[in-house]
Amino acid sequence: MTLDKTNFSFPNQTAYYKGKVRDVYTINKKLLVMIASDRISAFDVVLPKGIPYKGQVLNQIAEQFLGATKDIVPNWLISSPHPNVSIGRMCEPFKVEMVVRGYLAGHAARTYQSGLRKLCGVTLPEGLKENDKLPQPIITPTTKASEGHDEDISREEIIKQGIVSKEHYEQLEKFTLALYQRGQEIANKMGLILVDTKYEFGLFDGQICLMDEIHTPDSSRYFYKEGYEDRQLAGEEQKQLSKEFVRRWLIENGFQGKDGQKVPEMGVAWIMEISNRYIELYEKVTGKPFVKSNYANVLADVESAVNAELIRLG
Repeated sequence: MTLDKTNFSFPNQTAYYKGKVRDVYTINKKLLVMIASDRISAFDVVLPKGIPYKGQVLNQIAEQFLGATKDIVPNWLISSPHPNVSIGRMCEPFKVEMVVRGYLAGHAARTYQSGLRKLCGVTLPEGLKENDKLPQPIITPTTKASEGHDEDISREEIIKQGIVSKEHYEQLEKFTLALYQRGQEIANKMGLILVDTKYEFGLFDGQICLMDEIHTPDSSRYFYKEGYEDRQLAGEEQKQLSKEFVRRWLIENGFQGKDGQKVPEMGVAWIMEISNRYIELYEKVTGKPFVKSNYANVLADVESAVNAELIRLG
């Protein structure tokens, strides 16, 4: 069983938004109830079948890392009353995602292999191989699309178009690099490399806050540290924990989210493989055993937990 969709009506609910993965309920135009579903997306397309426990993995990793980084930047989270639920402050979001990369992987590697040496206004050096460490971390922002594909954009264009003010953008860059460094330090202790990740920020009472999830397999890419150098020297694929293996499978089966392409059939064994990989990442990243949530009455349990917490928060 999976938690694929919700349709709640909470007390004082003022808005509802269904994202690719999360269902977001606004309470009194002040609080957000964010429910991490088991939906999975790739190439900005929601795949037809959910992944057991994926939402719980995302929510609980994000909760841990928000707690571990709040000394760097305040964040939106107030509480997590259910394994799939986070409740927090409603922020006014900046309309960019701050993508930070320490290695040439994923989209950056595909861009580089196409012959381009500039990504989001950042010039990349010659002679890099896929998954090589970059001379220093780079920020490659994207526009935050409400529908369809997020688009690469440069720092200069963001400021020029007035998407984010220069003053705010410079602060976002500082927070992004500091958060990434903290994420790398934590990953390193767990025998992992935080390859790249993305952050979303907003304003709450005029103060910049970190929003949404951080350092999860949906927003980040991890390599295993042990054997990384040997695999690079041998030209082998890196052993990784991220959603990239789902993207690779889709590409191999003729799907990259382009018009006219059909999502390949997701069999039971493949769905369980994805689920197991998400659980493995949770345990590897957090250092804790994963305790599977009881899904027998998951919708009722979520509703009850949220209602009780909203009463507590007044």
